[in-house]
Amino acid sequence: MLGQYGLEARAIDFTVLILDNSLGFLNLVTDRGAVMAVEQVKVPRAGESITEATINRWLKPDGAFVNVDDPLFELGTDKATQEVAAQVAGVLKILVAEGATVTVDAVVAQIDTDAKAPTGASKPATPPAAKPSAAPEPVAITLPGPAPGIPSPAASRLLAESGLKAGDVPGTGPGGRITKGDVIAVAEKPVSKPVPAVNGESKPIPPASPALVPTGTRTTRQPMSQIRRRIAERLLESQNTTATLTTFNEADMSAITDLRAKYNERFEKKHGVKLGFMSVFVKAAVEALKAFPLVNARIDGADVVHQHFYDVGVAVSTEKGLMVPILRGADHLGFAEIEKKIGELAKRAREGKISVTDLEGGTFTITNGGIFGSMLSTPILNPPQAAILGMHNIQKRAVVVNDQIVIRPMMYLALSYDHRLIDGREAVQFLVRIKECVENPERMLLEI
Repeated sequence: MLGQYGLEARAIDFTVLILDNSLGFLNLVTDRGAVMAVEQVKVPRAGESITEATINRWLKPDGAFVNVDDPLFELGTDKATQEVAAQVAGVLKILVAEGATVTVDAVVAQIDTDAKAPTGASKPATPPAAKPSAAPEPVAITLPGPAPGIPSPAASRLLAESGLKAGDVPGTGPGGRITKGDVIAVAEKPVSKPVPAVNGESKPIPPASPALVPTGTRTTRQPMSQIRRRIAERLLESQNTTATLTTFNEADMSAITDLRAKYNERFEKKHGVKLGFMSVFVKAAVEALKAFPLVNARIDGADVVHQHFYDVGVAVSTEKGLMVPILRGADHLGFAEIEKKIGELAKRAREGKISVTDLEGGTFTITNGGIFGSMLSTPILNPPQAAILGMHNIQKRAVVVNDQIVIRPMMYLALSYDHRLIDGREAVQFLVRIKECVENPERMLLEI
């Protein structure tokens, strides 16, 4: 075709820029069909019931070189927080800012796998050097990004509410953009104020708590996390969909206290973990669930589902809210195994590394408000579970034993249950069975 115009046919190296509007980045395509290798970073599926999550924070900066398995960002769902790691090595390009709500499978970043690792850890990642060619070099095209210091729409709203200015907040988003999290971090930063000098010395006032930090207004607004929003939804759901009643009893903790004092040192030396109260209550709950299987059941529409397994949830308090990791097959675990698993799950929950699968399911829950000093409470059901046991603080009280007034370490116990499924008789007898197992731990060993 070129010959008819008197032109010499030769290979022409050219570059075509294709803009992908759905992902917001450019693919480079040459006449030889070469495409820049780009790996999309998507929001992983964290559970069947989870459809959206929040980018809590990026663990790698935009433009950084990442290796396989390097943590990229912290993803917050309504059940847990998890880190998402890189599946390939290359240069990271962040597409979604911190604090943004994203859906499952949404693309939040891309990794250029053609880029080479920098020679030094402190050097910025650079793209590979262009190969020498007689053909003219393609012209580099840069898309305009957000200007440094420009707040996002959500951040702008918070700035107005808190009385702060954009110049007061350092931006950590892509291109220096100010995110909602940046505003919250500055607004909640403790502030020390000087006081009048006393004897020639001036001392600062201790920082105020985050909720009382002066921000130019009389109130401070802080968005609820997804976990806290989900907790609120679950609590309302429990109150609105169940017929909750609570029955109470008390247990003499003398036998367990004596048992721990006698064997705890040897127990810890052999198993590497201390003998706590929770393992005793988990074993006692399993024995009571076996004796009263309806408490281990759940309602599904117009049916009662009897569950012939014992997955016991243990409530753990974290900075982000209450979580309930599940002890799978608690009936097959010994005291040492229960203590180890509770310790592992509680540690991961507080570090934000617990998985959603560790929180799903469960047939019965135990919560211990006694560690915070609670004397008595009415725990709320965790649907679709039919019952929850509440432990409380241990206090020495005067009680009557064999017609004698004696001092014993006592604990109040509370069992909240769904009255649609469980009658008062079963609930009371269930709690009495737990009381008997706790006061006579040898019964659990002998299974009587």
